[in-house]
Amino acid sequence: MTSLYEKLGGEPAVDVAVNKFYDKVMADERINHFFANTDMKRQRQHQKAFMTYAFGGGQRWTGAPMRESHRKYVEEMGMDDRHFDAIVENFVATLEELDVPQELIDEASQVVNSQQHRSDVLNR
Repeated sequence: MTSLYEKLGGEPAVDVAVNKFYDKVMADERINHFFANTDMKRQRQHQKAFMTYAFGGGQRWTGAPMRESHRKYVEEMGMDDRHFDAIVENFVATLEELDVPQELIDEASQVVNSQQHRSDVLNR
């Protein structure tokens, strides 16, 4: 079975998508303040590794758990569903801009916007 990672175009596609995605995020006043003190080069690399894993291109995730890595944003900066929705919106807009077929956008969105992922990121 072909993974979503492979269907999306593998490493080159994830690299382009993550870079475009963060360009959108940094321009989005609803959420860019969460990244004000972030090393964005490192963040982009981290996100590429996570997307590779989440979309089936890697066997296991070696980064910090979602709850742990987002806790300070929830507790100290008030991250909530509105912010999570903005991230999903920018993610979908990125894939649309890259002319990804709608069925793959839907499949990727299900991964990114799953209830489990949302709960973990928002520390519920």
